[in-house]
Amino acid sequence: QVQLVDSGGGSVQPGGSLRLSCVASSSTSGIYCMAWFRQAPGKEREEVATIVSVGGTSYADSVKGRFIISKDNAKNALYLEMNDLKPEDTAMYYCAADPVYRMCWGEPPYPSWGRGTQVTVSS
Repeated sequence: QVQLVDSGGGSVQPGGSLRLSCVASSSTSGIYCMAWFRQAPGKEREEVATIVSVGGTSYADSVKGRFIISKDNAKNALYLEMNDLKPEDTAMYYCAADPVYRMCWGEPPYPSWGRGTQVTVSS
């Protein structure tokens, strides 16, 4: 199973930017789907963005135009560039990975998860 270590969270003011990183224990070029999820207190976990091994991406409507998911296979890393952050983006963010062929958005659940990195957007 792929081990994931996510980082890069912090506290920012509304309108600010952050870049989250996730380093995988194996080559990201061999991982079919990678994704970022988030979970706010008292809310269900939601899928934020996904990226397929060949590069196709998908985003939740709430972050389209503000967030960019990308990966660097040379560094075995996944990123989430977050711009124009809003208070409603406050949550614990998790990276996830599934090496097998599948639809990247939605079910089934991802088998590998990072421990999470906290993002707080507040004035």
